[in-house]
Amino acid sequence: MSYSQEPSDDQGKSTYIIDANNTAEMTRLMLQDQLITTCMGGVLPEIDLSGVQRVLDVACGPGGWPLSLAYTYSDMEVVGIDISEAMIAYARAQAEVQQRTNVSFQVMDVLKPLAFPIDSFDLVNVRFVSTFMLRDKWPVLFQEILRVLRPSGIVRLTEVEMGMSNKPHFEKAFQVVVEAMGRAGLNFSPNGNHYGILHMLPSFFRQAGLPILRKRAHFIEFSFGTEIHECFYKDIAIGLQLVEPLIVRMGLTTPEEWSNLVQKALAEMYEEDFCAAWVLLTVWAEKPFQG
Repeated sequence: MSYSQEPSDDQGKSTYIIDANNTAEMTRLMLQDQLITTCMGGVLPEIDLSGVQRVLDVACGPGGWPLSLAYTYSDMEVVGIDISEAMIAYARAQAEVQQRTNVSFQVMDVLKPLAFPIDSFDLVNVRFVSTFMLRDKWPVLFQEILRVLRPSGIVRLTEVEMGMSNKPHFEKAFQVVVEAMGRAGLNFSPNGNHYGILHMLPSFFRQAGLPILRKRAHFIEFSFGTEIHECFYKDIAIGLQLVEPLIVRMGLTTPEEWSNLVQKALAEMYEEDFCAAWVLLTVWAEKPFQG
């Protein structure tokens, strides 16, 4: 999931790359959530759910994943948290419309201690938080996840490598985004040549003392002519426009230059030979019993 309302670091500076108070960002997140869940084969396709009764979704945005989980498994209790009051209000409204009594949503900043007791959940799901998670905050996040996760509970983390294509302006646009994220302290690429998070995921688990159960990769192609091309076009068009303030703030380009680059990148997406894909990696582990 993407975070929704500019969480801040210890000095109060925003760590989120997009201001999601913009209604366009809510639209983008809802579209992306449904698209990614479908491409991954469902809400929890790889997990044995026989012992799972209570689930936490971290940085739930407008609530798409928790609502889908609550619909699929009506006997589960699902909780979604996000820092954005607007996103949580929308998620609650959707739960009411859909009459999902087994899902709830709370406003909460996951960069701070979570307002749950120890051993509160059987499974904690974390998806696409690299858009706000500072390099030195990953251990803090895992510490809180372990605190609220019961022994033998499961933590499931999914991140993405994006920007790969056969078109120069498309790749250049994403390269600028990656460089901006690096300057903001949000990725681990030493040279800005890639998104810089997938290769780090297993190390986060090891550092937290979590034995990895499995890793699973998804190759999501959205080349021209594919069924999901248009959905990705909409997602990327909104995202590249909304990330402009960060890029300008980091001194990488001017608004005019960025607008010109984005238009060329989007035009390339409709060229018949356009090829592109995202690679997702999901890692999950079980919290060991303490001796």
